[in-house]
Amino acid sequence: MSSVTYIKGLFKAQADVRSLDHGLFQGWVQLSRDDGEDPDDTVYEVEGTSASENEALEEAKALAHRILGDIES
Repeated sequence: MSSVTYIKGLFKAQADVRSLDHGLFQGWVQLSRDDGEDPDDTVYEVEGTSASENEALEEAKALAHRILGDIES
């Protein structure tokens, strides 16, 4: 499965999925900020797990939208 990238101003949110034990999946988002100086990266994890990779990616995409929505442009 491919990651999904969203951009808002200087911020880039990359939503992706990781495989866990017992056939479960967890979505996560890497938020990057590049203002020309030191890049800043933060990783956010979706709370909970999902039974399918697609469901976990949807959760990660929703998290990315919430994170970018909270950022002032």
